Amino acid sequence: MTENSPSGFTRRQVVTVGCTMACGAAALLGPNRILHTRTAMADATAEASMTTDGMTTDGDLLRSTFIKVGALPIHTLAPADATRQGPIVVLVHGLALSGRYMMPTAQLLARTYRVYVPDFPGFGDSGKPDHALDVPGLADALAAWMPEAGLERAVLLGNSFGCQIIADFAARYPERVDAAVLQGPTTPPDERTWLRQFIRWRQNSPYNPPSMARIARNDYRKCGLVRALVTFQYSLEDRIEDKLPRIRAPVLVVRGEKDPICSQAWAEEVTRRLPSGRLSIILDVAHTLVYTSPEPLARLSQSFIDTGEAPARL
Repeated sequence: MTENSPSGFTRRQVVTVGCTMACGAAALLGPNRILHTRTAMADATAEASMTTDGMTTDGDLLRSTFIKVGALPIHTLAPADATRQGPIVVLVHGLALSGRYMMPTAQLLARTYRVYVPDFPGFGDSGKPDHALDVPGLADALAAWMPEAGLERAVLLGNSFGCQIIADFAARYPERVDAAVLQGPTTPPDERTWLRQFIRWRQNSPYNPPSMARIARNDYRKCGLVRALVTFQYSLEDRIEDKLPRIRAPVLVVRGEKDPICSQAWAEEVTRRLPSGRLSIILDVAHTLVYTSPEPLARLSQSFIDTGEAPARL
């Protein structure tokens, strides 16, 4: 990497934040000594539903494919039956990960909807651009991928950093969004520092089962340290709160009751800023609900997609 990298960050900046990121990764991937019964059960369920490489198809409802977008191949899980009709749901993954950890939720939704799970440029099995994309760049990548995938509009469901991509996309491409589900949106303005996020990740670590750590480890390796670091910095610089009032589509904000990363106050603030937002709380769970609690998340999402309503607590 040159002294001034293509991402705009200097070598010293990347090395400095790298130490913090490495500690955060260690906290996430290290052994969890405190695992709640619900988390252990979620781990067993998720493991049972995955193939050895993590790419499950749930009775051939989804297939792995690559969609060329410009010069980059974008790895995508798409409906196995191309003639299937019904609402389209696109899942948007979180920071430095791929769509792999979203599979438990994707499987459930694919029984009812036409579900797509792309790996964004630079992540998972998709092509790697020569620089890390910021939040608007990732939203633009979604806009470029959709027509190549044959999609004109969709419901978008994101976890964590994926919610920031959705917010940017929905604010600038309103004609492409039927509705959105923001699960655990990041990050409260007063916590946008590396140290604060390290603390929050560490607090969330006990709720993630060992199988999630294995998925994250593999995905981090695929995206590379520098891309992960730079993207994380971009996530902290992104002001999602300024974009929320410009989203015209109905939005469901979902928070796990024990989520240390997306606080109750922040979830309420996100909902308040949305012109057509509502908030649902899933009891006794934390941040990575797309993996650890797919059943209640899928139930809430389906209710919202089908009726525009969702219970306040589940």
